[in-house]
Amino acid sequence: MNRSIFVVVCLLAATVVPAQSPKPSPRDVKLVGDRFKPLTWDEMTPAQRTMIEHLYSGDRGGATGPFNVLLRSPEMGDLAQQFGGSLRFHSSLPRKLNEMAILLTARYWTAQYEWSAHRKAASDAGLSESIIEAIAAGKKPGSMDSGETVVYNFGTELLNTKQVSDPVFKAAVDKFGERGVVDLVSVMGYYHFVSMILNVDRYPLAPGTKPELQALK
Repeated sequence: MNRSIFVVVCLLAATVVPAQSPKPSPRDVKLVGDRFKPLTWDEMTPAQRTMIEHLYSGDRGGATGPFNVLLRSPEMGDLAQQFGGSLRFHSSLPRKLNEMAILLTARYWTAQYEWSAHRKAASDAGLSESIIEAIAAGKKPGSMDSGETVVYNFGTELLNTKQVSDPVFKAAVDKFGERGVVDLVSVMGYYHFVSMILNVDRYPLAPGTKPELQALK
């Protein structure tokens, strides 16, 4: 390729590469909370600032949810957000099924913010609206594929009985392998923790969003 053609190719390539907006700065963080006062960057200790920097540079790119509360114990909070990031963004489970497990946990706790955030993530990942609505109502979805069925049976049995029967365990191992079962239990465990944090704080929903979950009888 001669020099003139190379220059033309480079110019054409540049025209189709979208301009990337700069990443938000952790110094501009706008935290939200109720019982726990939202902290500003200037109010934070060095350990708290480190946690916020890690949140902004990680997969989340922000600090909504339980992190304003967790800043009160920043060393633990930083480990917790790394643990949660691994489970949410790097699970061996397909994203749709991982989000389904999170919804089951949010429903169990009636964690309104967690539900609101993850129902959209679940929908974006391909979980059907009929399944999302059934989980919200505390009912078994009428139609699920094999992976959804395994997650639903495993998750609801673990939540409701505090145990998992041999057939349900075997079905999960057969479908996802031992790592998948561990990732499933772990993501539900992490979002138990998040649900408790959010409910204790009475973390508010986004403006204009109404609570979707009703109390189950």
